[in-house]
Amino acid sequence: MTGAELVTAADVRLMQGLAQRITAGRLDLVNSEATFGELAWNWGMGHARRGSTWPRRLWFDGGDLVAWGWAYLPHRVTRGDGSVKDVTGANLVYQVDPGHAGLIDEVIDWFDGVAAGVERTVSPSAVDKFALERWAAHGYQPDQAALADNGSWHLYTERDLIEVAEPVLPPGFRFRDAGEAGPEAAVQAHVDAWAPSAYSAESYAGVQQTPGYRGDLHLLVEAPDGTMASSTIMWFDEVNKTAEFEPVGTHPDYRRLGLGRAMMLHGMRRVRDAGATHMTVACLGGSGHPKAWGLYRSLGFRELTRDAPLIKTV
Repeated sequence: MTGAELVTAADVRLMQGLAQRITAGRLDLVNSEATFGELAWNWGMGHARRGSTWPRRLWFDGGDLVAWGWAYLPHRVTRGDGSVKDVTGANLVYQVDPGHAGLIDEVIDWFDGVAAGVERTVSPSAVDKFALERWAAHGYQPDQAALADNGSWHLYTERDLIEVAEPVLPPGFRFRDAGEAGPEAAVQAHVDAWAPSAYSAESYAGVQQTPGYRGDLHLLVEAPDGTMASSTIMWFDEVNKTAEFEPVGTHPDYRRLGLGRAMMLHGMRRVRDAGATHMTVACLGGSGHPKAWGLYRSLGFRELTRDAPLIKTV
């Protein structure tokens, strides 16, 4: 075991390796934000701004990483529009190898220590009954606010890539990738889709340096006026031949035109040509957030699992 140092790029690669090993046997046991793609995306876009508030701990068996915890401590977020949000609680992203399930108690004890004195949240996989029992034994309860219809719990979905329909764009629109469009356009596409957002050129530079990022799998849809109206990044786990969409977003002025659908179909065909046989995407699962799940379901995605948000108040 190592101490509570801050998360590094090398740590993320080790974490991705554990995600790949678990994916090979039990994809449904990969926790919220602990997938190959989520780890890359979250580290890449956030470490320059928030890395000083990201302590971690790693557990090894010989040379193999078998458990890890990554704590998101209280911090301030300044968005591109100048607005500020203070995050006063702590959240844990973690993963434990099923063959070393007993380490969950050490992960919990570490998190309770590093985040002592503030409200703590975590979102293990809903199918991991042993982990849920251990979290409950340490005083964590279902987070009712996160579980509400308009809450923040996530649904994880999957489909195969055997048959993928031909994408159809409205007249005048065209597909681009980040290599063609350039970094300024790639950043603006994300900011427009997710405003107000803290995403920046610095964020994108971090994403580009993350293991697993490929510019040819970072797709955009260009409108006739040159606006990058929709964008997504696909994270391709070549070991398991599975790819993940994260994020997927469309400019508010260009929604309900079928751009997201066409872009995702185009993406699935492109990553299939690169060797993928399986695709995943996550979305908010509550009935108050019907749009993303409706789109993904229409594209043939089906539920794989969901997370089980928990909370421990001070």
